[in-house]
Amino acid sequence: MAQVIMAPGKYVQGSGELGKLASYVKPLGKKALCLISESGLRRSKEELDKSFEGSDQEIVYEIFQGECCKTEIDRLTTCCQSKKIDVILGVGGGKTLDTAKAVGYESKIPVVIVPTIASTDAPCSALSVIYTEEGVFDHYLFLPENPNLVLVDTQVVVDAPTRLLVAGMGDALATYFEARACEASGAISCAGGTTTKAAMALAKLCYETLMEKGELAKVAAEKHVCTKAVEKVIEANTFLSGIGFESGGLAAAHAIHNGFTVLPQCHHMYHGEKVAFGTIVQLVLEDVPVEELMEVMEFCVSVGLPVTLEQLGIKEVKEEEILAVAKAATAEEETIHNMPFKVTAQDVYSAIITADGIGRELLED
Repeated sequence: MAQVIMAPGKYVQGSGELGKLASYVKPLGKKALCLISESGLRRSKEELDKSFEGSDQEIVYEIFQGECCKTEIDRLTTCCQSKKIDVILGVGGGKTLDTAKAVGYESKIPVVIVPTIASTDAPCSALSVIYTEEGVFDHYLFLPENPNLVLVDTQVVVDAPTRLLVAGMGDALATYFEARACEASGAISCAGGTTTKAAMALAKLCYETLMEKGELAKVAAEKHVCTKAVEKVIEANTFLSGIGFESGGLAAAHAIHNGFTVLPQCHHMYHGEKVAFGTIVQLVLEDVPVEELMEVMEFCVSVGLPVTLEQLGIKEVKEEEILAVAKAATAEEETIHNMPFKVTAQDVYSAIITADGIGRELLED
């Protein structure tokens, strides 16, 4: 089996880069459809318009309807065809970006990704997570190419709510541990091969960056200032985690996240917050040394990521509900089967209950 690594065509990160967007888009197309939320358009329209001003390029706005689902992808694909769009811009958070990537694929046009938050590792990947219209995980859509361009304006990111940056740390937290599990099992990654040394090195650097700079970055972001720590964490959340998960592989943590989407009481939680708890559950499943488990859990507490079921919104722990999560996490197609040992629904149930217990004890200390 070949070793494979994937990456976006170009990655740009820096303060004020949103104002230069048109110059980066120019080689890719002249008529851009900008997929953006209503609130995002209010915040960014002036700067986006200014970027395209005076150029021979046109930007057309389309409001994202809120869910990365087949209905929305079909609607936007039709829109691109009718308006003769030749490049799509996804501006916003994870579901907006995933939708833009899927529409670009269906429309056979270049894709430009502009994350306004650093809350997931979605921007760089050739992957869209597809949900039902009700927000329940449905399937992964694996794309043949990564985005042509990923542009991150770091000042825009720190102006967003700090909880989103922290959620991105939660998503990035899983990267090294899932890649490590996939390397041990020889699993095939999202890139279509086994992991490379480069992907593992990036995944490990991602984890080390979070441990070293995560809390410092949170403090700075709360004050809406962009320090070197913030820059490093944004890169970890977006690029290092993106390459690390895609070319390193997914395992239990993301499967457990998908399991929690079956519970309505968890729907208000961000993707990365659920992934962070899924990472803890994966480490319990692996029976890692207590020092490693506690380093991860103490980090979560320090930045405000959930370590208990109650923090995920589950006020009353019911066996049948947690078992439903465990069954969804171990569905036949789930990435939990990339672990280097067999994992059953009962194993996941037991690990969730154990992780919750350790988390509650940690918060009581």
